[in-house]
Amino acid sequence: VAKLAAAMNSLDDARMQLEQMGVRLTKKQIAEIAYAFSQRARATQRIQGMQGFGNLAGKHVVISTDGGRVRIRTNKKGRRTKKGRRRYRTDWREPKLLAIYVVDEEGKIDRSFTPVLDGTLQGPDAVFALIEQYLSQLNIDEATNVLFIADGAKWIWNRVGAMFERLGLQPEQCMELVDFYHVVEHLHVLAGLKKNWSKQQRQGWVTRQTNHLKRGNLEGFMEAVRKFCKGRRGKDWRRERDYLLRNAKAGRLDYALARERHLPNGSGIIESTVRRVLNLRMKGASIFWTKENAEDMILLRSYYKSGHWQVLENNALTNNHKLAA
Repeated sequence: VAKLAAAMNSLDDARMQLEQMGVRLTKKQIAEIAYAFSQRARATQRIQGMQGFGNLAGKHVVISTDGGRVRIRTNKKGRRTKKGRRRYRTDWREPKLLAIYVVDEEGKIDRSFTPVLDGTLQGPDAVFALIEQYLSQLNIDEATNVLFIADGAKWIWNRVGAMFERLGLQPEQCMELVDFYHVVEHLHVLAGLKKNWSKQQRQGWVTRQTNHLKRGNLEGFMEAVRKFCKGRRGKDWRRERDYLLRNAKAGRLDYALARERHLPNGSGIIESTVRRVLNLRMKGASIFWTKENAEDMILLRSYYKSGHWQVLENNALTNNHKLAA
């Protein structure tokens, strides 16, 4: 029941599929079963840790995180409608998802390790706590290379370094990288602020800067950005300049080193995760969630889409006296 609730486009679709299988349940019953299943699996995770995923010893590991969007329904205080219904609001919230996967010696995804996907609505600290718990259980300290790749959001990079230290990783093992395609987008935005330039001039400048990055010439890149922005005081100029220089100074734009280590320079996996876990199931016209139900569905959907459903099932159906207590 829980698996169909996660796999199908809606609880109503799950109900119809179950009916064809000879199982008659209402949408409310399906929801109650699925959410209880998710809560029990998460509770077992907290008590027993993340188990059943394998080991990262000697592997080239890539970690990423990003946020999506779902609409959360919150009841309003005050009088009900004439029909006795509660008034409510539907605000957009940002669930934060994580992805942990392995690449081979050529930098391609290693299919022998099934990626780990998960997420939460509880905020940045909560998603990093999940990442750290998974990595600790997977023996990340024995990995050959560890790459954390994401967009340039400050909430991500303010936490990565401290997490690596807590996990006992050595500096030579670790690398931080901003998704190359996000950086190129910011370069195009910055070039577009030069209104007296033609399209060809802007494209030429962007190409020169991406060539600096591909060759590992970070000093040349930073000097070119400073020179381009010299004398410009607008908010848009400062935002783009600071984004590029901040990440370049932190070593997060060293794509030449990533290529040397046969590591990816894009975060397409986490963007695909947001689409498959959230957008195709939890986001759409007139689709609202309570915060609790959304949290439960994120877990179900993540494990279903990652191919780790059996792990979730083992957790949910474990006979643990601590859960009973």
